[in-house]
Amino acid sequence: MLLETVRESVLAGNGPVTPSAVAAAVQASGKLLGTAGALAAAESINAELNGLGPLQQLAHDPSVTDIFVNGPDSVWMDRGQGLERSSVQFDSEGQIRALAARLVSAGGRRLDDGSPCVDVRLKGGYRVHAVLAPISTSGTLLSIRIRREETFTMAELREGGMFNEHIEALLHAIVERRLSFLISGATGSGKTTLLSTMLGLSHPSERLVLIEDAAELNPVHPHVVALESRHGNLEGGGALDLGELVRQALRMRPDRLIVGECRGAEVRELLTALNTGHTGGGGTIHANTAEAVPARLTALGALAGLNAEAVKLQVSSALDVVIHVERTPLGRKVGSIGVLTESLDGQRVVTALRWGPEGLVRGPAWPDLNARLSASSPREEDTTAWCLPVGFDAPTMIGYE
Repeated sequence: MLLETVRESVLAGNGPVTPSAVAAAVQASGKLLGTAGALAAAESINAELNGLGPLQQLAHDPSVTDIFVNGPDSVWMDRGQGLERSSVQFDSEGQIRALAARLVSAGGRRLDDGSPCVDVRLKGGYRVHAVLAPISTSGTLLSIRIRREETFTMAELREGGMFNEHIEALLHAIVERRLSFLISGATGSGKTTLLSTMLGLSHPSERLVLIEDAAELNPVHPHVVALESRHGNLEGGGALDLGELVRQALRMRPDRLIVGECRGAEVRELLTALNTGHTGGGGTIHANTAEAVPARLTALGALAGLNAEAVKLQVSSALDVVIHVERTPLGRKVGSIGVLTESLDGQRVVTALRWGPEGLVRGPAWPDLNARLSASSPREEDTTAWCLPVGFDAPTMIGYE
């Protein structure tokens, strides 16, 4: 078999497994493949030795953001319109396990019976999660998220249908007026994409410190510092969690402190930072609706040893706005913008703007949001008053609740 012959030839050498070494081994194999066949074979074998194996062809599609392997004949991908079944297939369960073990090993960790669930980040922007049987009842599972270097502008997101010109103006204002915000939504709804684009609106003189479990944010901005958490090594030492990184970031004089995704006890440090003068920061959070965000924050606060009342007090003065993004049959969309408020029923996210069947609708929290925007300014030298964008009062374009 050509793959086995080339693999043995390349691995027998002392140098690194490079594309040129693979191409030379293919040529030296003596197989009569022709120019096109030799190039295709070299690319396929290089993917098998260095890349994602049979999945590499999916990764070459710039629209693919996620790849899922559930079995030899069950490979799925996401190109922004929901999950689609791919025509890619593996020869066997063993081939999937071998690929998973190699990818995890490349990330400095091990995948075996003693460590059957592993998450690693690889060069090239791949975040790989692997699960072995019997933890997985259907064999080896692979989930690969691909970080694309391309960053969209607000205009491009608007043209793609994520929001209209009214919400675009409001998102600009939220950043410019330094309101602290969270972007909520389900997995794959576009939270990170929107956050990265919004951060690019920050003033060039500001210092952005980004804290992530796996680096995905790439805002177009001249002064960005990124910190990434680290798993323990094979002996379990050397781990750095997000909470510790937030504490370190506070010593780096950030103008905006961003936690890519609030998913654990680090929410305590983030809320503390936003309450001590670091306005204009925020991050993303998993939630099915904007209204579910207070309960999610309470649950995350409990992981940090905070009771519900302590979380409530922290959140009430730390966060201003919740921007909720949704996945629709037509793509990703900003579904609503809400304000965190107090009520007799406890802490709530009250709608300021939302999309309804009749179009964009102003909710009961619109006056509160407008007041917060009017009371804030991005920099001391900026005295420009916040004004409603043209068209916000047009009843044919925006309804009322």
